[in-house]
Amino acid sequence: MGLNENGLNKKVSMAVVKRLPRYYRYLSDLLSMGITRISSKELSQRMGITASQIRQDLNCFGGFGQQGYGYNVELLFKEIATILGVYNNYFTTIIIGAGNMGQALANYENFEKRGFKLIGIFDINTDIIGKTIRNVEIMHVNEIDDFCKNNHVDIAILTVPYQNTHEAAEKVVSLGIKGLWNFSAMDLKLPYEDIIIENVHLSDSLMVLGYKLNEIKKLKVSENNINMSNT
Repeated sequence: MGLNENGLNKKVSMAVVKRLPRYYRYLSDLLSMGITRISSKELSQRMGITASQIRQDLNCFGGFGQQGYGYNVELLFKEIATILGVYNNYFTTIIIGAGNMGQALANYENFEKRGFKLIGIFDINTDIIGKTIRNVEIMHVNEIDDFCKNNHVDIAILTVPYQNTHEAAEKVVSLGIKGLWNFSAMDLKLPYEDIIIENVHLSDSLMVLGYKLNEIKKLKVSENNINMSNT
């Protein structure tokens, strides 16, 4: 399979890649319920997407299903975990910025269940340095150089103010970190082909929710106006 400039499989669309964690999550739930086999139709009903879409997505990686049988849940779960890089493996992460967002992320235990192990937290606030979150000590950012020399870090989670985002990103990249998960308001971009950046804007999702609520309100107003005109 060919790779693009970021080392990603260029035959697989990003839309498919973004659905993989959702498959992983649903399959994990099925395993916890003791379900060992499932058809694409049954999985589609649970996930709210078409069976055809599921088959197309999984065929990008080899298919994994058997005609007349469906999918072996455990096998498919392991295959998707392998594709995502978290089967019998984990990515080491650090958090830069231990404010409200940074602490909330550090306290989220499901990251480790998904294959992402937090090993370091850094900040400049002397009031919180030395405190621990789930047995990980908050250290001063001045210690990050030595920390990265002594520990392999795959991902840096950036929860710093907008104006400090680019500087923080350049710093962790200079230390050999290849993956950046950016929670600042900045759409972070860096001129390095081998650096993977995922920008997360929580307010975008909230505003989409607001749009949907607004559309429902407008629909109800329209329906009320029609009913009134018919009376």
